[in-house]
Amino acid sequence: MRRNIVHSGADALIYEIRQIVGIAKNIQDLGVPITWENIGDPIQKGEAIVPWMKEIVQGLVQENKSWAYTATQGDEGTRKFLANKVNERGGAQITHDDILFFNGLGDAVAKIFGFMRREARILGPSPAYSTLSSAEAAHSGYEHLTYKLNPDNEWIPDLEDIENKVKYNDSIAGILLINPDNPTGAVYPKEMIHEIVKICEKYDIILICDETYAHVNYSEGGSIHLSEVIGDKVCGFSLRSISKEFPWPGARCGWLEIFNRKNDPVFDRYIKSLLDAKMLEVCSTTLPQLSIPRVYSHPEFIPHLKRRNEKFKKRAEKATRAFDGIAGVKVVQPKGAFYLTVLFEEGALKENMFLPITNVKVKEYVEPLLSKAALDRRFVLHLLASVGICVVPLSSFCCSLNGFRVTLLEEDDSKFDWIYKTLAESISQYLRS
Repeated sequence: MRRNIVHSGADALIYEIRQIVGIAKNIQDLGVPITWENIGDPIQKGEAIVPWMKEIVQGLVQENKSWAYTATQGDEGTRKFLANKVNERGGAQITHDDILFFNGLGDAVAKIFGFMRREARILGPSPAYSTLSSAEAAHSGYEHLTYKLNPDNEWIPDLEDIENKVKYNDSIAGILLINPDNPTGAVYPKEMIHEIVKICEKYDIILICDETYAHVNYSEGGSIHLSEVIGDKVCGFSLRSISKEFPWPGARCGWLEIFNRKNDPVFDRYIKSLLDAKMLEVCSTTLPQLSIPRVYSHPEFIPHLKRRNEKFKKRAEKATRAFDGIAGVKVVQPKGAFYLTVLFEEGALKENMFLPITNVKVKEYVEPLLSKAALDRRFVLHLLASVGICVVPLSSFCCSLNGFRVTLLEEDDSKFDWIYKTLAESISQYLRS
């Protein structure tokens, strides 16, 4: 072509969580049954939607308004309902004009970074959730800027690292938190989030918090929302969704809760640009928006969340115990979300390590993929080819540490036990090879 039409950040658009599916499907076609542990889809892993929730959605389908457009920002009644929920927490107060719906948080993230000045950078966690890190890197055309999550302190952010990076890099316009965290399952204490708010106030930057898993929280302290700690000075917003908590991932329904918008004219204009961009699409999908007040207000919703959290807590405990006594790995028990990160200790992995691959065609297919693979990706590929468990390497989460992420979603108890027993045995065998 006479003009290069490729965006400078195109190479940053990497989503290993789904890209590894292509490799796994090829291995499956060659005769190895695959156990999918790469993506956080509770429905795919066997969770059944509770009947009362289905009845709500079925009833909405019978209402003509669920077939119509909503306002560009989202259904007004739902936005008023959600604004009241935020205000009931007693922290930052908002109106329904501070709620903005998107077709899932993937759509929101694309808009958040797509309509931000390229020179403005957002500092995010490492390990990082791929959608956020890739979008930030693609928007800037540079590698994603990160701060450290400390595995020796339950994957809690390193506050000194955060402040030093903000202080000495004036391109940083904001800090991103994920709470509860994906991929580590960490849940951040209120005091720690307060400290990050102070950093944002000191350096006049925004604070963004991905709260996708706000209601998938089985820590002793429970859920802490950004609205409870951001105060009345710092500008920022939370990312919310029904994908993981109903769960309804196929609804593609997410929204922003925007705080202190009028404190800064630049931030206010930026938020307006997100709304203007949304207007070009008319609106987000109506049906799931309309379901939110009815589901959240149902008398069974809170018990539903409690049962799910108790389930994930038990699985987190069981999964963590599976790795007890294995030299060379570190596992911090998750307190929220539904993932577990297995970290290989420094120097534990070597390039000559392997797992036996009995399927000759699979071995021939995988061997070329190993030549330039990161150390943890080599293990993930061996695991996939040897026992058919599909996990995601930690190095693909914008991270220099070696490890992998696995889910806590398998509903079949015996298969859940098999997955973690097989993972533990495979790690031990690989490290001995």
